[in-house]
Amino acid sequence: MKHITFLLALVISLTTFAQNTSAENDSLALRKLYDMSLLNGKSYEWLDHLSNQIGGRLSGSIQAEQAVQYTKKELEKLGLDKVWLQPVMVPKWTRGTKEYAYIETKPGESKTVNICALGGSVPTPVNGLKAEVIEVQGLEDLAEYGKEQIEGKIVFYNRPMRANLIQTFEAYGGCVDQRYAGAAEAAKYGAVGVIVRSMNLRLDDYPHTGSMSYLDTPKDNRIPSAAISTNDAEYLSSILKLTPDAKFFFKMSCRTFDDVQSHNVIGEITGSEFPNEIIVVGGHLDSWDLGDGSHDDGAGVVQSMEVLRLLKESNITPKRTIRVVLFMNEENGLRGGNKYADVAKQKNENHIFALESDAGGFTPRGFSFDCTDAQFKQVEAWKPLFKPYLIHFFEQGGSGADIGPLKNGNSVLAGLRPDSQRYFDYHHAANDTFEAVNKRELELGAATMTSLVYLYDTYGVEGFPTKMPFKN
Repeated sequence: MKHITFLLALVISLTTFAQNTSAENDSLALRKLYDMSLLNGKSYEWLDHLSNQIGGRLSGSIQAEQAVQYTKKELEKLGLDKVWLQPVMVPKWTRGTKEYAYIETKPGESKTVNICALGGSVPTPVNGLKAEVIEVQGLEDLAEYGKEQIEGKIVFYNRPMRANLIQTFEAYGGCVDQRYAGAAEAAKYGAVGVIVRSMNLRLDDYPHTGSMSYLDTPKDNRIPSAAISTNDAEYLSSILKLTPDAKFFFKMSCRTFDDVQSHNVIGEITGSEFPNEIIVVGGHLDSWDLGDGSHDDGAGVVQSMEVLRLLKESNITPKRTIRVVLFMNEENGLRGGNKYADVAKQKNENHIFALESDAGGFTPRGFSFDCTDAQFKQVEAWKPLFKPYLIHFFEQGGSGADIGPLKNGNSVLAGLRPDSQRYFDYHHAANDTFEAVNKRELELGAATMTSLVYLYDTYGVEGFPTKMPFKN
């Protein structure tokens, strides 16, 4: 009996020692990754070129193609095992000349306002469009007013993002439907155009673009759709209260072309022990055209590239294949994410973990995870390793748009979650530029992503069957 008790105590002691040693080794590994990113990082330098030498990278544009070639070249410099381009057909929409708009209270009295065409909108007539305005708070209000009050008018959607929601993406989700489907719904009631309050929590003069859709609206019934700055939305609303018959004029020359070929940019380090188990990290290479897309999503692109660079520079030999994917066309189609998942399915690739950065280059707070309860417990066990870096937000639910199609019921999908309070000040607007990104915050995000990838590579994914083929 004493012999058995001694052996049991020895096993417990050895297990505890192994666990403590493992935790200490992980802690040292993470410390090295953070040191390298903060002292010798490349993400800010890459973002500088992407933003200031290339600029806005609208899907199908010359700038998008330049970004493809630049990032491919930079990944090749890292000495990865493989770098390649994955062809994908993407939509091509152009803004044309700068939009112009004014509010007319009576003939000869007007005030110019700041607008921008929403991505995918049809243009106004060549000489512009002028009509009376009806203000609504959302799609659900249209039925209340009906065709009698809407026909021949411009619908002004003025539902703001809710300022009392701490999770700003929740506030965004609460009103973005009026931007996406506003024109399609207003056209059913005979509206001649749509103006949408910008998705922005602060009051300023920047109109914020974004994707819109006509859904199943026939081409002949499609109406122009534009965003108006929050300051001017407030002004228009106040004018309509005083002068209900005020008119709104706007002129846009945007245009949609046939789809063109573009590419996802992919690079990988082949796993030393489990090369068929793939870990993906990525962001989207395209952006809107008003600014240079530094936060959305230049930051996610360079952080994802930095993950592979930091692993190599740290002399870490991954057990599993680590793959960076720079997705094309997230903003107005998600073609890159869907194409990547389709090819993965065709090849029966075994994706065990995917991490996306598409919430800006602000201070990282943690991650959200699309995973099972057991898999989330595995993640929670790693929280003490992140505590020294003030990473404390670990939440189950949600990941990223481009990696979403990879979901298969066994893999883990995750999204980097930076502090989001300022994100929508810049999102899809002309002030989303390189100067708005803080170098240290960007580098902290890159290190945080690399740390999570390192842990999943080291320990694998809880409950993931080995060599399981990819399936939707």
